[in-house]
Amino acid sequence: MRLERLTMDKIKIFLTFDDLKERGMTKEDLWMDGPKVHDLFREMMSEADDELGFKADGPVAVEVFVMPAQGMVIIVTKGSRDDEEFEDDYDDGYIEMKVTLDESDEVFYEFDTFEDVIALSSRLYPFGVVGGTLYSYDNKFYLKFEEYDLIGVDDDSFIALLSEFGNPSTITTYRIAEYGKELMKVEAIYRTYHTFVNRPKC
Repeated sequence: MRLERLTMDKIKIFLTFDDLKERGMTKEDLWMDGPKVHDLFREMMSEADDELGFKADGPVAVEVFVMPAQGMVIIVTKGSRDDEEFEDDYDDGYIEMKVTLDESDEVFYEFDTFEDVIALSSRLYPFGVVGGTLYSYDNKFYLKFEEYDLIGVDDDSFIALLSEFGNPSTITTYRIAEYGKELMKVEAIYRTYHTFVNRPKC
């Protein structure tokens, strides 16, 4: 489990499927909203308090983005405390969750620098991955892979390589496509590798 504070009232939690398995849960359990899910959420909030000083004491919005192979990104946003009715309606220690679940077949990763993308291409190209779409947005870079980009590729090894250089994106592909800049529409890994790593000799 990896936690990161995004703003004063918002945190990001990354859970791998191994994290779920250790807790006796599966991805399908998330759709049930049963006791296991609430226990997991309490555990996450306890860690968020210990590590980040983030206290979920009141209504929170929980967005869960489930991605194939790598796990899930969970965004937790605290409700506004300005409204006095929150003070009346919620006792200390009580958490009301409004949960949104989204599942995607694509793999979407974020990178701090273009050098990270170049370094990744030098690992993915020999591994047999040549596809992908590359975007830039807000001084970061994003790679999107569809199912057809990963035919015959070992999911776990692929995600392990991606995770060496970047992190699962918590921004949706729709937002990046609308507000970001598309740098390479197809074969982003192939083009990056042959342009910056294995340049043809003159």
